Amino acid sequence: MLLKSEKQNVVDDFLVPEHIGIIMDGNGRWAKKRLLPRKFGHREGAKTFKKIALAGKSMGVKFMTFYAFSTENWKRPDDEVEAIMRLFEDYLDDVSSFEKENIRLIFIGDRSALSDVLQNKMKHAEEISRNFDSMTVILAVNYGGRSEICMSVRAIAEKVKNNELDINDIDEKLIEENLYTADIIPPVDLIIRPSGEMRLSNFLIWQSAYAEYYFTDILWPDFKEDDLRDAVKDFSIRNRRFGGI
Repeated sequence: MLLKSEKQNVVDDFLVPEHIGIIMDGNGRWAKKRLLPRKFGHREGAKTFKKIALAGKSMGVKFMTFYAFSTENWKRPDDEVEAIMRLFEDYLDDVSSFEKENIRLIFIGDRSALSDVLQNKMKHAEEISRNFDSMTVILAVNYGGRSEICMSVRAIAEKVKNNELDINDIDEKLIEENLYTADIIPPVDLIIRPSGEMRLSNFLIWQSAYAEYYFTDILWPDFKEDDLRDAVKDFSIRNRRFGGI
């Protein structure tokens, strides 16, 4: 059985993870099954994102990271990428529901490839929610776990090059301090991936070193609050030893 830490909540006799990561997968297949363009699946997926974030808050989850757009997603058709970017902008024009819920918004990933308009909206959403503390929602946009680690290593190497740091001082803590998630976001406890795929897909590689995984065949637009609860219940009965006995 899981042991309760000071940062975990208990709901209906099961422990709630402090940090859940979700790979929002299956939007395109959801649309294809209905003979619709893939962009309609992304639109439904965005609605699901809001519902699941609020469901996580009601359960007492403190951090939820959603994999919204990976560094590899640029390989998709141009019209699909454009539709996804418009969805991001539309969502950021309407963050009032999260403001009312006192939810902090953070974005991780390489913003340099995004439009100036989108970057400004992301920055604004972060600024207005900076002091909200009921829950933190992290959106990974143009994010890749490998590129994040490379970014950290480059920053450390630059300090070594400038004689600001001795090479023998490099440790896990230093690498963590140079990641997107530094100082604010704890390691992931549970990663949920709908759609039937059973892989991490370059998502939070460093942060999920000891995460539990939950896979389901449900496509993301069909993922409901009860499905989130089922995942958390499953997490609650895992025996997390973190390398111990």
